[in-house]
Amino acid sequence: MKKFIPPILVLVCLIGMAAVNVLIEDQVRIPYPINLSGVILILIGLVLGVSVGRSFKRVDTQIHTFKKPRKLVTKGLFAYSRNPIYFGFTLLLGGAAVLFGTLLSFLFPVSFFMIANFWYIPFEEKSMLEIFGDDYRNYKARVRRWI
Repeated sequence: MKKFIPPILVLVCLIGMAAVNVLIEDQVRIPYPINLSGVILILIGLVLGVSVGRSFKRVDTQIHTFKKPRKLVTKGLFAYSRNPIYFGFTLLLGGAAVLFGTLLSFLFPVSFFMIANFWYIPFEEKSMLEIFGDDYRNYKARVRRWI
C-alpha cells in the first residue's frame, strides 16, 4: 500500500466524483451558478499544495509520504498547520464536489479526509517522532494537526 500516495488518492477521488455525476443522473444538485464557488476552493487547495511543494524543495526535504524526511519544516504554512498539503487536497476535493454540484460528490472529500487523518498522517507522525524526536514533539505541541 506504500505506493498509494495522497496525490493518487486525490486523482481516484476526482475520477470517482466524475463517474458518480455521469452514471447517476437523478441527484440532488447545487444550483448553477452557486456551484461555481467550488472554483475558489479548488484554487486555494492548489495554492496550498504548490506552496508546500516549493517549501520542501527549498529546504531539500522529502515530500513523499512513505519516504524518510531529511528536515523538519516548521515555517511558512507549517507554522499554522502540521498538514497544510492534506488540508489543501481536502479543499481541492471539496471545491470539486461543489463544482460538480451533487451531494454524492461530497462522499469523496470526506473519504479523503478520513484516510488522511487516520492512515497517512499517523504514519507520517510516527516517522517524524522517530527521526526528529523532541523537536517534532515540541512542534506537535504548539501547532494543530489541520488548522
